Amino acid sequence: MHAWVGAEANASIGLPPSDFQLTDSERELRDRAYVFIEPPRSRPDWKGVFGDYKPIPAPWRVPPFFDRTAYGRRLIDEPHLSQASRYARMIEDVRDDLGRLNPYFAVVRRVADLDQKRRASMQFIPDLSPRERADALARMKENAVIVQWVEVCLQQRIASYRWALERLVVHAPDAMAAEVDRLISELSAEASIRLHATPVVGQVLTVKG
Repeated sequence: MHAWVGAEANASIGLPPSDFQLTDSERELRDRAYVFIEPPRSRPDWKGVFGDYKPIPAPWRVPPFFDRTAYGRRLIDEPHLSQASRYARMIEDVRDDLGRLNPYFAVVRRVADLDQKRRASMQFIPDLSPRERADALARMKENAVIVQWVEVCLQQRIASYRWALERLVVHAPDAMAAEVDRLISELSAEASIRLHATPVVGQVLTVKG
């Protein structure tokens, strides 16, 4: 379903996509990347069920594409029976992201390891065609750009959560704010520890208010 992510990754830096079929790990990488690429709560759940699905441009394609206030404004503007439900929604969203980190980074490591093996093996195949070589290099580039794309989106999500919490404690103070703040800090720390990919895109979108 998310095979377009690789094509958009390469297109965003002016390169053609690979014509190779996706491996199981590469398919999983794109599926797990998408949950971070799509902004949190950017569409109602029922729209996802009924197929309201559109590809998302890479963040460096249309700066300043990212709006860190969007998540918080939706959270505050939507009618709620209690302010506690708003905090509960944030707790659920940040916890979901925390739960997705380990599986995502596991597949990132697996794909990176297989790409290293792919690159090394190409040196020992004398009759590898120019087309096969180009497709292999394009696929490795796709995989690397996807990882950088998610890194940018993770930073954006954290900025969105912080903006939302800051406004929520002004609009509707509640003791639950402390738990939200703790979870956002945990997400930020976990992301910072794991984000060590070599940048592929020369200019990365800066997270702004």
